[in-house]
This record gives sequence, C-alpha cells and structure tokens, in this order.
Amino acid sequence: MAGDIMHILSSPGSGDSGVSDGFLMAAAGNDQAASTPLVRKSPQTILVADDSMTERANLSRILRGAGYEVLMAVSGNEAFDLAVRHEPDAVFLDIIMEDGDGYKTCRQLKRHEATADIPVIMVSSKTNPVDRQWAMKLGAAAYVVKPYTDTDILASLARL
Repeated sequence: MAGDIMHILSSPGSGDSGVSDGFLMAAAGNDQAASTPLVRKSPQTILVADDSMTERANLSRILRGAGYEVLMAVSGNEAFDLAVRHEPDAVFLDIIMEDGDGYKTCRQLKRHEATADIPVIMVSSKTNPVDRQWAMKLGAAAYVVKPYTDTDILASLARL
C-alpha cells in the first residue's frame, strides 16, 4: 500500500445531526475505491427516529452510554433517507410522527433492498396489543413501550 492514500470518514458523535458514517475508506487512486467501504469500524451505528427532541436525546444518551454511535431523525421520511445512505446496524422508530409515521417507515425499510435486513425496533406509547402485532407484521424485530428503562432499550438490542 505504499503511496496509496487512506481516507477516514467520520464525524464526532456529538455533532448537530448526530451523524457518523462509521466506515474506514481507502483510495487506490480512483474515485470508486474511495467510496467503497473496506472495514466496518465499531461501535455499531444505531438510527433513532422520534419527533420528540426529549425522546431522541434520551435514547441517544442510553445508546451512546453503551458505546453505540447514533444517527438521529425527526420524522419517518428523514429516517428512511438516513437509513438508505448510512445503513445503520439497527433502527429505533417512534410510531406517531409527522412526515412519515413509524409504520410507514418500517414498511419502506423492509421493502428496500439496502435496508431490508436492518432490524427495526418500534418504540411507542401505544400499548394496545394490536399495535405490537401490526408492527411485527410490517417487519419490526421488537416493540418497546414508553416509558421505558435503559435496560429495556439495551435488552431489545441484545435480543437481535
């Protein structure tokens, strides 16, 4: 690799958007090589989508405290766009959000080739068993009811 240029693309986890792509990239003298992921860095990246700033901050605190990188979205449509671009290791989705609810976003993620295998964890104040069943039918891997504990969030990830 003498003479090759190595690029590391990353941003601190505390930026305004909370975006960190988590890939180590290497260039071998052409543009295609510069955009090809070679090594997945740890920690794992988790996408959190909730229209409540308080909920996003709380989930981010829990996940970052456990060593995860966190991407944040304020709507289902933004979450879908971030998931396609960054391919996180898991997605936490609120159900009730403007500009794309969690059900719609889960369905989109499961139907898109790049995101179909990413586990989705629904996080909602909806306690009706029908809501849980619908989330699972759409492809969610888990369902966490608000209010939740740090343990509830981390346990849902551990079970994936």
